[in-house]
Amino acid sequence: MKSLVIAEKPSVARDIARVLKCSKKLNGAIEGNRYIITWGLGHLVTLADPEDYNVKYKEWKMEHLPMMPNPFKLEVIGQTGKQFSAVKNQIHRKDVEEIIIATDAGREGELVARLILEKAGSKKPIKRLWISSVTDKAISDGFAHLKNGHDYDSLYDAAMCRAEADWLVGINATRALTCKYNAQLSCGRVQTPTLAMIAKREAQIKEFKPVPFYGMTAKTGGLTLTWQDQKSKSYRSFDKERMEKLVSQLRGEEAVVTAIKKTPKKTPAPLLYDLTELQRDANKKYGFSAKETLNIMQRLYENHKVLTYPRTDSRYLSSDIIPTLKDRLAACQTGPYRKMALMASKQTLPGKPAFVNDAKVSDHHAIIPTEQSAQLSHMTNEEWKIYDLVVRRFMAVFFPPFQYEQTQVTVEIAGEHFVASGKIIKSQGWKEVYGDLQTTEDETENEEDRSLKDQTLPEIKEGDRLPELYISMTEGKTKPPAPFNEATLLSAMENPIAFMESHDKKMAQTLGETGGLGTVATRADIIEKLFGSFLLEKRGKDIYLTSKAKQLLELVPEELKKPELTADWEMKLSRIAKGQMKKQTFMKEIEGYTQEILDEIKCGEGTFRHDNLTNTKCPRCGKRMLAVKGKNSEMLVCQDRECGYRETVAKTTNARCPVCHKKMQLRGKGESQIFVCVCGHKEKLTAFQERRKKEGAGVSKKDVQKYLKKQKEEPVNNAFADAFAKLNLK
Repeated sequence: MKSLVIAEKPSVARDIARVLKCSKKLNGAIEGNRYIITWGLGHLVTLADPEDYNVKYKEWKMEHLPMMPNPFKLEVIGQTGKQFSAVKNQIHRKDVEEIIIATDAGREGELVARLILEKAGSKKPIKRLWISSVTDKAISDGFAHLKNGHDYDSLYDAAMCRAEADWLVGINATRALTCKYNAQLSCGRVQTPTLAMIAKREAQIKEFKPVPFYGMTAKTGGLTLTWQDQKSKSYRSFDKERMEKLVSQLRGEEAVVTAIKKTPKKTPAPLLYDLTELQRDANKKYGFSAKETLNIMQRLYENHKVLTYPRTDSRYLSSDIIPTLKDRLAACQTGPYRKMALMASKQTLPGKPAFVNDAKVSDHHAIIPTEQSAQLSHMTNEEWKIYDLVVRRFMAVFFPPFQYEQTQVTVEIAGEHFVASGKIIKSQGWKEVYGDLQTTEDETENEEDRSLKDQTLPEIKEGDRLPELYISMTEGKTKPPAPFNEATLLSAMENPIAFMESHDKKMAQTLGETGGLGTVATRADIIEKLFGSFLLEKRGKDIYLTSKAKQLLELVPEELKKPELTADWEMKLSRIAKGQMKKQTFMKEIEGYTQEILDEIKCGEGTFRHDNLTNTKCPRCGKRMLAVKGKNSEMLVCQDRECGYRETVAKTTNARCPVCHKKMQLRGKGESQIFVCVCGHKEKLTAFQERRKKEGAGVSKKDVQKYLKKQKEEPVNNAFADAFAKLNLK
């Protein structure tokens, strides 16, 4: 008899098959003596659409609402139907006695496998493979310690509750809004509060009124002293008259050094990466979107196998990982990391390292390198950038803190205090890992603090009198909060407490514990969906609401806009996963809530107006089309949601302007396509292609890698070398 292993993706299935010595290829599976390995393509099965319950639901009508399936039906996802059939055939083989679930170790991974088994009608015993990386060692260890599959029944219940609740609230509310206002309007418990947070930030910026502030500096011999208010300890004042008076009073007065305070300080290495922190840093440093970073991480995890599971919300390691650290550092000893990885392996770790905390690791530990050596030459430039971030962060935690001596000089001039700060580095510690590279901690350092701290102080002592001081008044204006970009929006979604209206401590604590709006696995997709629904648009790197989103927020029920709704759900889902709450109790509450929001939408008195109508008519139905901005494109979309026609008018490309080197937009169709840059440069596509040919742009990265590989494989004395050697040039 054999065991059937269900992996989440083909690449993971191949790795498991290799470790378990399965090599016989079947339709959608690989077979060995003891095991058969099959796979999903992510989700193969999902909750059925409304029309699968009743044909009448094909038409979107208000009188059909609410739709409350009981029980919920499952359907095979159309694009992956062939693979589902293959998996189902393997499940029902007579020589298969048990199923081993080897999907991703987490709530969503559990759902992937259980829905397949449910739809296939399997009643066979189940076991669970629970691992955080897909290296050969991790797979072998995991199969040596398989768990009872039913230990995760509560996790499956929580996953189903989340899916069913989102279906009930999202689909009913979306249909109600769309029918009520005859426009494609969608809402949900995560995407709507996310829009509300952006709206709140835009309102703060719009309502902000800059206030002028003033300060003073005293300069002498390369030393700049900054005035400090003795009561508030602030370096600025909003009283212009007072500062002007002080400047005139202090000119010509004697300056005496009254205190020199030297304080030894330490800065420990930043914690390891979870997915959200990595997405933030990749966006700040390289401009990668959250979705791009996740996709790159997935390749490094699945294909290259050099990094651990990406969809984690923990920045710590569990204690069982400690014995593997030496092997992981050894795997990092390649290319530019060789020296630092060797140094890191020689560091003595304390008994309880700060980055190890079992209590702060739930499903998966932080993202770290695996025990498999990286082939940097096989990575794309984007993959290397993400790998570089993770490896340096991993090596840094082995090093001691960055140590420096903070010196603060206080000078008194006619009773007023002026200060200057400087620091002397005693030990680079973990910063040695980064060398001359700037860390994101350095990049976000406060500008005002920087002016005080980053000075080279002259040799002075208490009681010294400073000659020839030049005192001047400084001016500035308070700044509004910055618009959201992807990095800051991810931070707000992860920690939306500042946007809560109730200020409920328990709710705030729950949001903190459950990771805020969405999960590490879904936030990138939510942001992409908001762009795809034309609710968000980009101006440079900044994110703004479209007119459609602003109107939607006026029409949607108030409760759906609040982060507190997610806090309430996640708190209950967590209890279900722990077996402390019944699935039926939660779903009863959700049904009641769905009815409430439908009643509110039906009674709404708002209106929706398309203010982006163009005179271009839809080639399919003849109605006027809407001009919309996607994430990287401008489009024309038919206003009739049932028609659904759309066409791209312009898209932002990776082609760089020859004048200012910014990314250009490609506009038009066919031979009339033209590149347009914000600086005013225009260039026909044909002219651009000719120019790029002359510049040698026809060579792809893949061609370069193939050429370099060939150079390594070929002997130095190749045919060309031999030919040149025989030439008589005399």
